[in-house]
Amino acid sequence: MLCALIMAGGKGTRFWPISTEEKPKQFLNLIGEDTMLQMTYKRINKLIPEERIFICTGEKYIKLVKEQLPQIKERNIIREPEARNTAPCIALSSLVIKRYYKNASMVVLPADHLINSDDRFIEIVEAGNEFLKLSHNSIVTLGINPSRAECGYGYIKVCNKKAKEFNSIRKVEAFVEKPNSENAKKYLEDGNYLWNAGMFLWNIDSILEKVKKYIPNTYEGLKGILECKENSIDRIIDENYKKTDEISIDYAILEKDDEIYVIPSDIGWDDIGTWQAVERYKIKDINKNISLGRTSYIDGANNMVISSGKQIIVDGLSDIYVIESDDKIIVGWKKNINTVKDLKKKVIDWK
Repeated sequence: MLCALIMAGGKGTRFWPISTEEKPKQFLNLIGEDTMLQMTYKRINKLIPEERIFICTGEKYIKLVKEQLPQIKERNIIREPEARNTAPCIALSSLVIKRYYKNASMVVLPADHLINSDDRFIEIVEAGNEFLKLSHNSIVTLGINPSRAECGYGYIKVCNKKAKEFNSIRKVEAFVEKPNSENAKKYLEDGNYLWNAGMFLWNIDSILEKVKKYIPNTYEGLKGILECKENSIDRIIDENYKKTDEISIDYAILEKDDEIYVIPSDIGWDDIGTWQAVERYKIKDINKNISLGRTSYIDGANNMVISSGKQIIVDGLSDIYVIESDDKIIVGWKKNINTVKDLKKKVIDWK
């Protein structure tokens, strides 16, 4: 039985001031009418029913999750008292899900990624889940066929060994850190490197055994969730989550285990982590202007204007960005838009 975990605890600092700690990017509609969280939920809900979809998020975001996904049951919202990276999040969520679905498998999805081919995505998840039935202790990750020499993503190096009976599934040789531009070009030309999208499939019993093996401190602190009474779950989390290993699942398990496989995935994926990523998918007008919210242009070209409510009129300017939030308006050269997050500390220092 396949369950889904959507990780929705990130702070989205690169989209400041639109994305804030109070309402980070996964709760914003940066690309379409739905928020990133809603898009992720609707996509996986085509395969998995709502009772088997779980959301792990920070305590301060539970209200937002309920507002945006009112169909989700209370028990399916897993609360993180504090952010401690992906390994504790996944360990906690796996224990909670196992309480309700014994011997289940699980697909893990970030809440803030764009996938343009939902049908192909579902096919790949189904293929990965079928593979897990034959290879119970394996971890399957989705690797994205690279379309450019990208320096902002980690990479997966694949070997020529293919999984038995699953020609599309390859053994992982290594996980590679974000490269410099020279190495990124080499990876693209090599053909044996995929982008690491941070999406995984595994059997829950297997991943918990790996948590116990590689980060035993985390497992020992949270294992009581399995057998405790329902009203004791929050107490165990509050008492022990702060003691877990603050580490990513990649460093904690994936880089140490030897049963890692990857499915090369042509699903129209992108990590919407920068304004330039948003620009790739927003419709431009005849003058290559991009708008979000109430905006108008009088002449001017190649601008990006983001409004959270107020109408913004740009008169005769080109190559600029304007970002309006509830309490700020930021104007700058468009070439510098991906450094807007660096203004946050400077603004604080000015006060």
